[in-house]
Amino acid sequence: MIAKMLFVVAAMTAVTFFTRAAPFLFFARKKPPAVFDYLQRYIPPAIMVILVLGSFKDIDFAASPHGLPAIAGALVTAGLHFWRRNVLVSITGGTALYMLLIRIL
Repeated sequence: MIAKMLFVVAAMTAVTFFTRAAPFLFFARKKPPAVFDYLQRYIPPAIMVILVLGSFKDIDFAASPHGLPAIAGALVTAGLHFWRRNVLVSITGGTALYMLLIRIL
């Protein structure tokens, strides 16, 4: 049992090390392909859209409170982020409002 756990930890360590070292190994002397610039620019917003849509998938908009806490929390999170440009402030503010609204409504 311990040998199996050690093997799993060693395998995870090797994979993590390789994924961290791969860019330096493959692109140390040459410029990365242009597709990496494209991915670097568009993947983070695409992932955020998927996460936001996934968070709304189980909300029943037909039943009271009609998704109001989730929508208000998302709008406050977006508003705070555009205003302050601080991830910690925006996530904390939106989450606090959401938690308050689900307790009140």
